[in-house]
Amino acid sequence: MSQDSLREEVLTARRIVVKVGSSSLTTAAGGLDADRVDALVDALAKVRNRPDAPEVVLVSSGAIAAGLAPLGLDKRPKDLARQQAAASVGQGLLVARYTASFARYGIRVGQVLLTAEDASRRAHYRNAYRTLDQLLAMGAMPIVNENDTVATAEIKFGDNDRLAALVAHLVRADLLVLLSDVDGLYDGDPSRPGTSRIARVGGPHDLDGIEIGSAGKAGVGTGGMVTKVEAARIATGAGIPVVLTAASHAADALAGRPTGTLFLRTGARTSDRMLWLAHASSPRGALHLDAGAVDAVVSGGASLLPAGVTKVDGEFAAGDPVDLLGENGHIVARGLVNFDARELPRLLGRSTRDLAQEFGAAYEREVVHRDDLVVLRG
Repeated sequence: MSQDSLREEVLTARRIVVKVGSSSLTTAAGGLDADRVDALVDALAKVRNRPDAPEVVLVSSGAIAAGLAPLGLDKRPKDLARQQAAASVGQGLLVARYTASFARYGIRVGQVLLTAEDASRRAHYRNAYRTLDQLLAMGAMPIVNENDTVATAEIKFGDNDRLAALVAHLVRADLLVLLSDVDGLYDGDPSRPGTSRIARVGGPHDLDGIEIGSAGKAGVGTGGMVTKVEAARIATGAGIPVVLTAASHAADALAGRPTGTLFLRTGARTSDRMLWLAHASSPRGALHLDAGAVDAVVSGGASLLPAGVTKVDGEFAAGDPVDLLGENGHIVARGLVNFDARELPRLLGRSTRDLAQEFGAAYEREVVHRDDLVVLRG
């Protein structure tokens, strides 16, 4: 294959995040598949040993799946307590297996456990970046996973694909590689005759009319193509191209060969804070806006003032993330609120000048400042 036919987005990447799903590491009955783990490690070590070796961060699912068989579970449990128990047992097994496999190449590994909520807090975010950056500087292979033993919604939604996109942004990666049990995005169910792999996605319009499946074939993960396409949307929108392919094609993907589906970058790198607010924060409540406020926030780049809020939902404190809803109830933005939920009802529909006169200068401020607000829908 000529150099011209290789993917430049891969060859020029100096820092790469690779994400692998549970179904690519384990058997359908649960438990790690040593051969699959070794094959992935072989591919990653080959990249690390290149003369122009890029830095690599591995985001690995598989903790819960790895813990099923040792605990005598024949399938992934539905209740949170047993999921967390399986994660507790499986995470140790997963990292131990990676440690032994990478040791064949003299590569040390470092475990980093994150949750979306941790990542949305600025101090934790900075600490995560420093830890990952230092591991890379010291030649170690960071292995990132969600902290499933304490997570709640993260386990329920199985969002390691989204986590990988956010980690790619966090470490300032040049490329995200999503490894699955399917060799790319297809224009229909890959098991049906007549469907074909989509080699390149230039933007959301390229996916119009495409049927996107959910569950993986092995049945031990919770993601699927929907979460991978969403992760690709997050990463490419922040200026990071994405390759989606099968774990068995990892070596080809990392060598720049045209395997799987390449998602081209659609935007420029955005601020860390806004990306995490949009995709990693957990809203504590919602504010309903009138039509004028929606237009000011979405189209005018304005802050949200008390006069534009018509209703308050939920229990939240000042500084918490909240969703901003239009008159039809759809989410239009998310932001960090400046008031407690119990304070807001008496402020609704009133001007900041009137509020300052009645309650003091502390109330002459925005409900959500535009610097703490990200538009989610036009």
